[in-house]
Amino acid sequence: MSRLRALIALGGNAMTGQGGDAAPAEQDRAIRFAMDRVADLVGEGVDVLLTHGNGPQVGNLLVKNELAAHVVPPVPLDWCGAQTQGTIGFLVLDALESALAARGLETRVAAVVTRTLVDGQDPGFGKPTKPIGRYLPEPQARALMDHGQVWEDRGSRGWRRVVASPEPLEILDAPAIAALAAAGYVVLGAGGGGIPVVRGRDGVLRGVEAVIDKDLSAALLARSADVDVLVIATDVEHVVLGWGTDDQHPIGRVSAEEMRRIQKEHDFASGSMGPKVEAALRFVEAGGTRSVISSLENIEQAVHGRAGTVIEPERQ
Repeated sequence: MSRLRALIALGGNAMTGQGGDAAPAEQDRAIRFAMDRVADLVGEGVDVLLTHGNGPQVGNLLVKNELAAHVVPPVPLDWCGAQTQGTIGFLVLDALESALAARGLETRVAAVVTRTLVDGQDPGFGKPTKPIGRYLPEPQARALMDHGQVWEDRGSRGWRRVVASPEPLEILDAPAIAALAAAGYVVLGAGGGGIPVVRGRDGVLRGVEAVIDKDLSAALLARSADVDVLVIATDVEHVVLGWGTDDQHPIGRVSAEEMRRIQKEHDFASGSMGPKVEAALRFVEAGGTRSVISSLENIEQAVHGRAGTVIEPERQ
């Protein structure tokens, strides 16, 4: 009987402290908490791949950009993505190797700096709409606009930067991730959705200023790496309908067809639950065994379909 292979997508906020505290010590603590659960899965005989968000971590780098813009040029977003992949990868390697050793497991761990191909003609590059970072007074925003960034006036709250958020087309380094997984490694890849790159007419790849949705890239990586289960770990136990109303209720086990119907009838937030639902659906509709959206604390049960919102193919 073949071993179960699962891709676990860790939200960026799952790797920070309470209230999104991104201080180094809090990030290290949160990652060690997550890796304890991953090590338990490995101990059960599950082949695990990992990916992660990086919103709070990139947010820290953007603040540094803003504060230092009058001294050094801001670091572009593709560089920010690469830096956070390296930092989070380092923390995950240390934490997971330690957790595995504590269980007497000799499984090896690797992190792959990963690029994701996007379309250079995506309309978002001409008219960016994805807000990132914090609000700033106009003079500070203008200083960053002088470096080529796009900022919008958001009224009383101040100005906020907007960037493109193109569709991920291909996880370019998926073959390296798959090769390491086949060799028995737990592999971390495509962090933050991957470093966004476009291919020029000459075939040369170059990084671009963009934000790729981590969950949509996770679905793409899961298909590329031929995993059975995609688990999207977030800060809630289920997808909830009627959130914040007297009629709110969680979605448990559901077919992909039914979830598509629910998705069309309900407005899942585009900045939070919407991409998670879409990613989970894409994976199952492309042939995956199941997708699960649940909390970090529940990932062991979620992998086996016993917790969270479980999306499966239509039963025949």
